Amino acid sequence: MKRTALLHAELSHAIASLGHGDMLVIGDVGLPIPPGPRRIDLALTPGIPAVADVLKAVLSEMQLERAVIASEAVERAGGDLPAWCVLPVKPETVTHAHFKQLCREARVMVRTGECTPYANVLLIAGVTF
Repeated sequence: MKRTALLHAELSHAIASLGHGDMLVIGDVGLPIPPGPRRIDLALTPGIPAVADVLKAVLSEMQLERAVIASEAVERAGGDLPAWCVLPVKPETVTHAHFKQLCREARVMVRTGECTPYANVLLIAGVTF
């Protein structure tokens, strides 16, 4: 049995498979998942699991270089980072429309049960050396 926080085998394998610059998206229940990226659906019921919880677990195993969120998420939070955005780096912001275009290039998209509008984050893998 694993000793790290992330126990979901498929998600753990997906993170282990990422290379430098590869993208993994954690999205709310409504974010469209385009053809191409691997889909990992964690949505159980509305709100479960929350984006913040999934993000915390993913970051426990993933080397993060950069992150991207929609500018609309910041606007909804009154100009601050939204509460769910628990990142060790300051995320870049793009329009929600551009965010959805970037998702087409992702290697993995993780669907959560989050029902907060624009609660989506694109994580770009870094290297550990």
